[in-house]
Amino acid sequence: QVQLVESGGGLVQTGGALRLSCAASGRTFSGGGLGWFRRAPGKAREFVAGITWTLGDTSYGTGDMKARFTISRDIAKNTVYLQMNSLKPEDTAIYYCAGRATTTWSYWGQGTQVTVSS
Repeated sequence: QVQLVESGGGLVQTGGALRLSCAASGRTFSGGGLGWFRRAPGKAREFVAGITWTLGDTSYGTGDMKARFTISRDIAKNTVYLQMNSLKPEDTAIYYCAGRATTTWSYWGQGTQVTVSS
């Protein structure tokens, strides 16, 4: 059974930083990768960042995510991280870890709440 378990969410002030972690178990994602999505209240789910498991190639969502967020992985720990800096109130959302064996995001964590106060 595949499990993706997120941690590291919480409440932070504008301009602060958080580091999210996602520990994967039940399979490896060597043919695909892991990533992060978020869903803000009243909005559609949004891609935040992704990383290919073998090569470590990264991709980021729209806007200034690439400038403020950094995705990384620890192959030995089967864990992916999302370092978020310069957080803004509009970053408030539930952040979900996702995994893909090939091209489709098929595995999802339960989410971790990130709240940025103004």
